[in-house]
Amino acid sequence: MTKAIKVLAFGASNSRASINQTLASYAAHLLENAEVNLIDLNDFEAAIYSEDREKQSGIPEQAQRFYQLIGDADAVIISLAEHNGSYTAAYKNLFDWTSRINMQVFQNKPVVYLATSPGPGGAQSVLAAASGSAPYFAADVKASVSIPSFYDNFDVEQQKITNGELADQVASAVAQLTVS
Repeated sequence: MTKAIKVLAFGASNSRASINQTLASYAAHLLENAEVNLIDLNDFEAAIYSEDREKQSGIPEQAQRFYQLIGDADAVIISLAEHNGSYTAAYKNLFDWTSRINMQVFQNKPVVYLATSPGPGGAQSVLAAASGSAPYFAADVKASVSIPSFYDNFDVEQQKITNGELADQVASAVAQLTVS
């Protein structure tokens, strides 16, 4: 019996009804023999990063826990929400704090980036930004997939992608996490 792969998954949003959290969960659970740790960014909320705050109080425990969770995982699945063409403030703040522990935030872990939005753009701007900067933060990006028009392509009740081509792209992407 092969050892289960430990997968850290999350939607990069603090919305309680995050479609990106839904997509991250869906994708992570496609992996067979995986131990999925689906986290909620609301559990990692910290004061807005500033050098002054860091000098005064140090790095928040939330960022330290987040960094440790990445370190404990064998692979990471992130579904990026897009606010005005960029990262959500919740994710960017946590990421900024975590990068103060170590710029290699992703610790050379294999990563799959996903992104979705209600509109036809599918959060492609933030997906491109994350993929482009990944080498600076030691993310071994195996694949990235955008799901446009989330509610047209995902059945929330059945918790699955209904567009066959997009479903295949996501399945193929997460399968890359198990390839040595």
